[in-house]
Amino acid sequence: MTALDLSSPVAVVGTGTMGQGIAQVALVAGHPVRLYDTVPGRARKAAEAIGARLDRLVEKDRLTGPDRDAARARLLPAESLAELADCALVVEAVLERLDVKQELFRDLEGIVSDDCLLATNTSSLSVTAIGGALRAPGRFVGLHFFNPAPLLPLVEVVSGFTTDVTHATRAYETARAWGKTPVACADTPGFIVNRIARPFYAEAFAVYEAQCADPATIDAVLRESGGFRMGAFELTDLIGQDVNESVTQSVWQSFFHDVRFTPSLAQRRLVESGRLGRKTGHGWYDHRDGAERPEPDTAERRQPPAYVVVEGDLGPAVELLALIREAGIPVRDEGDDEEQGACLVLPSGGRLLLADGQTAVEFPDFVYFDLALDYRRATRIALSASQDTSPQTLAEAIGLFQALGKQVSFIGDMPGMIVARTVARIIDLAHDAVAKGVATEEDIDTAMRLGVNYPLGPFEWSRRLGRTWAYVLLDDLHRRDPSGRYAPSLALYRHAHAPDPREGSAS
Repeated sequence: MTALDLSSPVAVVGTGTMGQGIAQVALVAGHPVRLYDTVPGRARKAAEAIGARLDRLVEKDRLTGPDRDAARARLLPAESLAELADCALVVEAVLERLDVKQELFRDLEGIVSDDCLLATNTSSLSVTAIGGALRAPGRFVGLHFFNPAPLLPLVEVVSGFTTDVTHATRAYETARAWGKTPVACADTPGFIVNRIARPFYAEAFAVYEAQCADPATIDAVLRESGGFRMGAFELTDLIGQDVNESVTQSVWQSFFHDVRFTPSLAQRRLVESGRLGRKTGHGWYDHRDGAERPEPDTAERRQPPAYVVVEGDLGPAVELLALIREAGIPVRDEGDDEEQGACLVLPSGGRLLLADGQTAVEFPDFVYFDLALDYRRATRIALSASQDTSPQTLAEAIGLFQALGKQVSFIGDMPGMIVARTVARIIDLAHDAVAKGVATEEDIDTAMRLGVNYPLGPFEWSRRLGRTWAYVLLDDLHRRDPSGRYAPSLALYRHAHAPDPREGSAS
């Protein structure tokens, strides 16, 4: 089934920020657009606001004057739902309440034609539940745009339990015709992005709650080592702590309190205190005028070690060897050490290992370093050690990474550290989602890169890090925290233990 013809009118019900954005997208694509809001006069004001944004597009040479004038002529505020009778698509962007949305679509069903496509922009409610109030739920889909809708390319096209594939395909093709990048998704709590993104926030908050690092340090490590555009604390301040926590609560409750999605008590206290982020002037950070931004914990300068000895295969961190040699530090290779595992041995005798889900306190004179998206480009590395780690080993570990041009942040002895535990859990949830028919690997990677600006999609990360990396790390974490939060999914277990197709076997 093809996209809606451009001559087909599109209606948007709800004229807040998201409703206006969706209307602008459809309008610029070439459709006649009707705006409706239950509050008298609000649709007209929304039309004026959209017109002003079209003016700014002209000023920025992103739209021609004649195209703007034609778009304005196609934009009509509606005084009643009855004026939407000839629309081929109605998109709802109203209050996130199931009863409100159900009542709206019941009313619309008695007004529009039988072939009109009905869509909700909900981000947290069940598409199936909303459509369940309809006589003909097969034509009901989710069209989840991301804010700001005119700028962000991703649209999650969500099929409810009773959505007909023909109508889901038409919604998908229409979103693509509007210049968006659609991904197909089954109706699951959080859809793709809000389901798989939970660990990005949850693990940062967990490190903070364990008093292993402060928000500024955790954010800096996620950005400068993990390659994320923003850290979890600054991002939730931007989103709004109440909004972010509400999504987390919704996903957790919808999954029957699955421990993998447990909300953060620290974030709950922040919301209860009214510190909601930028919009209130204070969240994890103080955003008021004149407030100083806290700096991440950064180690003082240390001398680099005279040499390092490599034992075993460093796996995802193997790139460090070239960087160490380029820094003029001799690297000696003494083969594999099955008892201690792959590591760098420092002149002190202490060992430096990539975060693996274990704790430094379990081993004599160990220092862990965190995962990096790209060790060459990373500007900061997190290290962790136990209170029994020798000062000489700590100094040599710090000096080594400083010699590679990295800032060094020390955090508490947290298994999996910051980036490693976050990426491992994201990979796990992604494999679990594919196994349960939520979406394809390709669509999940696309959604996470475009929807939340991840530097890599979960499956891209998984291929880069190796088939067993996430499973082994989470299994080690689960042994140390048997609550179930870190238990690898069956899908990840199967992936880790399947034959590698690159070795000529089917997976």
